[in-house]
Amino acid sequence: MTFDLSAKDAPIAEIRPQKDARHGIERTDNYGWLRAENWQEVMRDPDLLQEDIRTYLEAENAYQKALMSDTDALQKKLFAEMKGRIKEDDSSVPSPDGDYSYGVKYVTGGEQPKFTRRPRKGVNEQIMLDGDEEAEGKSYFRIASASHSPDHQRLAWAVDDKGSEFFTMRVRDIESSKDLADEIKDTAGGGVWSKNSQQLYYAKLDENHRPSTLYLHRVGALQSEDVMIYEEEDAGFFMGVGKTQSGERIIIDIHDHQTSECWHFSADEEKPNPICIAKRETEVEYSVDEGDGVFYILTNADDAKDFKIVTAPVGTPGKEGWRDLVPHEAGRLILSHTIYQRHLVWLERRDGLPRIVVRELSSGEEHAIAFDEEAYSLGLAGGYEFDTDIIRFTYSSMTTPSQTFDYNMKTRERTLLKTQEVPSGHNSQDYVTKRIFAPSHDGVMVPISLLYRADTVLDGSAPCLLYGYGSYGVSIPASFSTNALSLVDRGFVYAIAHIRGGMDKGFQWYEDGKRGTKLNTFKDFIAAGEYLIGENFTSKGNIIAQGGSAGGMLMGAVANMAPDQYRGIIAEVPFVDVLNTMLDDTLPLTPPEWPEWGNPIESKDDYEYMAAYSPYDQVSKQDYPAIFAVGGLTDPRVTYWEPAKWVAKLRTHNSSNNPIMLKTNMEAGHGGASGRFARLVEVALVYAFAIKTAGKM
Repeated sequence: MTFDLSAKDAPIAEIRPQKDARHGIERTDNYGWLRAENWQEVMRDPDLLQEDIRTYLEAENAYQKALMSDTDALQKKLFAEMKGRIKEDDSSVPSPDGDYSYGVKYVTGGEQPKFTRRPRKGVNEQIMLDGDEEAEGKSYFRIASASHSPDHQRLAWAVDDKGSEFFTMRVRDIESSKDLADEIKDTAGGGVWSKNSQQLYYAKLDENHRPSTLYLHRVGALQSEDVMIYEEEDAGFFMGVGKTQSGERIIIDIHDHQTSECWHFSADEEKPNPICIAKRETEVEYSVDEGDGVFYILTNADDAKDFKIVTAPVGTPGKEGWRDLVPHEAGRLILSHTIYQRHLVWLERRDGLPRIVVRELSSGEEHAIAFDEEAYSLGLAGGYEFDTDIIRFTYSSMTTPSQTFDYNMKTRERTLLKTQEVPSGHNSQDYVTKRIFAPSHDGVMVPISLLYRADTVLDGSAPCLLYGYGSYGVSIPASFSTNALSLVDRGFVYAIAHIRGGMDKGFQWYEDGKRGTKLNTFKDFIAAGEYLIGENFTSKGNIIAQGGSAGGMLMGAVANMAPDQYRGIIAEVPFVDVLNTMLDDTLPLTPPEWPEWGNPIESKDDYEYMAAYSPYDQVSKQDYPAIFAVGGLTDPRVTYWEPAKWVAKLRTHNSSNNPIMLKTNMEAGHGGASGRFARLVEVALVYAFAIKTAGKM
């Protein structure tokens, strides 16, 4: 690995000490000035960023570009490879609803989706919304949702053109392809139609970017005339709105990371009066679907740690009337559920692998849909209809491209509708996927999913890209990735560490990697690397670690704890300034995040535990590996100053000659560039860093 510029050429952020004292403990933050005081305004208009901060970020961008300039040809080659694996004129399998089938397609050269429909028994396709046309001339453009009305006459669609996730919703007449005068600003990402197709319900974001109020909008009215029908006064809770599969009930979902509360009202009410299903109880979670006047509720109530499904009448939905339908079974984690006219369907995970279970309502008979590979991804694709025996699911593995199936719940017949096409070619026999288990610091076995070429020599010489996340109960699926093939084809072993903090091995797996047990997440990842080294999949100092968002926090933590294990670290939109962020209750996600990380404002114990692992706070004088951090200026989830401050501090403490780099996307937020190919440009850049750092150029 050689980088042409030395550390002395890197930008050095000015030190402007800011002191903070909590619980009798004083800390000094030398780079707190990088947090713009007007950050809320910057989210809406990036041009308002103050000049000294912009100058620093642009200097970092220039330094990163210079360091990576010798990979320009490689980046172009990677981009071409990854683009070549994408079917440019691709389309989804249309999903039926009444007289129509609805789908999404892309055209050759197109960046954005086109939302389409056709008669259910016909072939004449209509483009309801052309994303490429709407995005023309915009540097950032992302459609969050596009939902048709029950009468099939209108389309409610929401778009963000800054990357800040303040979505504007519009209403389109489908037949004429013209938008009506309706313009609904600052939504959380879309709306839900009333049964009569004349009303939309949406969550509105407040000044701190939190969805705190639910509004009713009547088609054709001004937003100023919209009626608030619910307000969540606790800043620690998120709020969303949805509709049951039957289409009969609107559900207001209020939750943090450990507690839920749902309200409901009829989807045909003109003046809704929401009714609470069950009042929130700390650490009791539940989600709701409805069919034929019965609520089907997925919950962890009554110590059902891995969740169960209960029923309650719509008229009397209180917790005292809940009756077990699918009892709790330890080790079987129920992830989601949907009720249809004649069947109940749920997605569960056993022994770390997913499966779909179907229960016939009339008989109670159950059967499962499962697959035989060592590691795979399985997901319910959803649908519009309630009175149906057909469900749709997707399947893939790290070697098997995604397949879409229709499944007849009555006859148990499985119909393959589509297999992901890889235009440049893909032979699954050229690759190997495995699931292995690494002993962690306390003897717990951590699953690792592996992908490598069948001809890769496993003598420790192969570089390894080790990916991890490990927070919020999110499980990283062992699914097919066309992008990862660009590393694997160059001799990399591609590995996913299913560490604690996710729910890969049940709900306890999540609880053992949050709040006061968060260190398990980092130690599991380090143990996974050690095991891969011990089994000769790679060697010490030959691992490139990658993670984003909360996985970026993981990257910062392991860089501090075990820097000699890694040759390089890729931290995308990294949540690395954990303590300062959790101390700032004006930030969008801070109050709702306290159940996940702890509340250092109220608790000295939480403060001290968090300070002991917070990557920014724990940066010390030592030899760090090469680090590439990526941020987004308008990111409301992990604000741009977190990676900026982290890199500034790392650079003054790093005693090695390895480069510390920061790229701030000045025109995007948490998800990076919008557009399916524009995003590949960013993937190509970080993969070029991995390849260069591993000495594989």
